[in-house]
Amino acid sequence: MSYKTVLAVLDTQRNAIQITDFAVALAEQFSAHLIGVHAETLAAIPLIAPMEIPDPAAIEILQDTAHKETAAIEQIFRQRTTREGLSSEWRSFMLAAGYSSSSVQETARAVDLVVATQSDPTQTDHRADLESFLFESGRPMLLVPYTLKQLKPIERVLIAWNGSREAARATFDSLPLLKNATSVEILVVDPPERGDRSPELAGAEIAAALSRHGVSVTLTTQDSGGTSPAQAIEKRLVDQSIDLLVMGGYGHSRWWEMLFGGVTRSLLDKMTALTLLSR
Repeated sequence: MSYKTVLAVLDTQRNAIQITDFAVALAEQFSAHLIGVHAETLAAIPLIAPMEIPDPAAIEILQDTAHKETAAIEQIFRQRTTREGLSSEWRSFMLAAGYSSSSVQETARAVDLVVATQSDPTQTDHRADLESFLFESGRPMLLVPYTLKQLKPIERVLIAWNGSREAARATFDSLPLLKNATSVEILVVDPPERGDRSPELAGAEIAAALSRHGVSVTLTTQDSGGTSPAQAIEKRLVDQSIDLLVMGGYGHSRWWEMLFGGVTRSLLDKMTALTLLSR
C-alpha cells in the first residue's frame, strides 16, 4: 500500500505555502499525483436598507476579493509543483456550499490522503464547511499544526489505540507512513478490564499485525492516573518528541467532538505533531 493520490486543501492564502510545501514533500516521497483544491464560497448578499435591495457594489467588491485570493493560492500551488516537476493538477470551485458541496466531496473521495491545516483558534475565519468537508470525505485526513513552519521527516509515530473501528481504520490508513518511520509506539490509555485478557495486553494484536508489515513497533499501556486521556496523550507527544499522532475520529463534524467520544478539543487545539485521523 502507498499513497498515489494526495489532495492538498488550500483554504486560505495564509496557509497555502505551508500546506503546499508539505503536500509536495509527501507526493515526492510516495511518487504520488498531487491535487490542489480551493473552494471559493459565495458571499452572503449585502442588502441596502430599507428596501433590502442587493447592493451591487458591495457584491462586486466581495467577489473580486475572493477571486484575487483564489488566483494567489493557485499561483503558489502551480509554482511549487512545477518547480519540483510533480504530477499535479489544480481544481477551484465557486459554490454556495463551499467545501460541503458534492463537487468538492467527489474530488476528496477519490484520493488516498487529504492534507489540511489545523484550525488556528486565534483566527476568526474558522470554516465550518471546511471541517464538514474533511469529516464527510471518508478519507484519512492529515492535519498540519499551524505552528509547524519547517518541514521535517516523520520518524517517530504515536498511535492512540482504543481498539475501536475508527482507531483500526486510522492505523491501517497510516501504514505507508508507519513503514517509513524509525519508531512506532502504540499507546493504550486506561485499557479496559477483560476476563480473557489482562489490561497490559491491550493492543497486542494490532502491534503484531503491524510487525508483520515490517513496522518497528512497541506497545505501551498506561493508567491516566486521574487525568484525562487527552492530557496523557499530550504528555506522551511532548516527552517522546513525536512527529505524527495517529488516531480515530468520532462523533460529530467538529474536530473537538470527534476524539474518543470523551477526549476534549484541547488535543487538537494544542497540536504539537502532525495528526492523522480516520473514521
